[in-house]
Amino acid sequence: MSLLLNRNQFGNAANNGKTLPRNEAEQLFNDWVLNLRLQLHMKQVAALMRSWAKEKEGLDEEGQWRWEMAGLLHDADWDQWPEQHCKKIIEELENRNVDPEILHAIASHGPLHFGVEPETPMDKMLYAFDELSGLIHAYSLMRPGGYEGMDVKGVKKRLKEKSFAANVSREDINDACNRAGIALDELIAFIIPRQAIVI
Repeated sequence: MSLLLNRNQFGNAANNGKTLPRNEAEQLFNDWVLNLRLQLHMKQVAALMRSWAKEKEGLDEEGQWRWEMAGLLHDADWDQWPEQHCKKIIEELENRNVDPEILHAIASHGPLHFGVEPETPMDKMLYAFDELSGLIHAYSLMRPGGYEGMDVKGVKKRLKEKSFAANVSREDINDACNRAGIALDELIAFIIPRQAIVI
């Protein structure tokens, strides 16, 4: 099954800066994403995107919401329409006149799958958080204390175990870190405490 989007332009430049109101984005999320585990993953990625936008990019509330919204909706079509993954949510958001930057971030969160290269900081961080967030959450589920006391060393040990969370692409994680110019240790250390509060 090919998920290639076969295009690199998304949305209309006239919609630069336009986001969905939070209640509309959450309604779309609730209507499209029925799987509770996927809901949690998307909320965790959204929280990481918001935190990074605030702490590392220094963005204001509006800017933080743009990043958060990209995280919240990046997998919105995976639950009910996996064969149209990425394509369907992008088309939906295009119809709702969403900022092309948000659309491009969603389109590039898996360049090896969708064929769209991450270019902006938003693109690169959504790609970087996606797979690694999933692995770290899987690790929390096997620890008696969950996220409490989790450290970078423990996460890296699980990363090396190919059988652990085998569906998580180690290739994507390494590629994402390289593209974002962030050390794996730094990214893990950023994720653990901020993801832990979204459970």
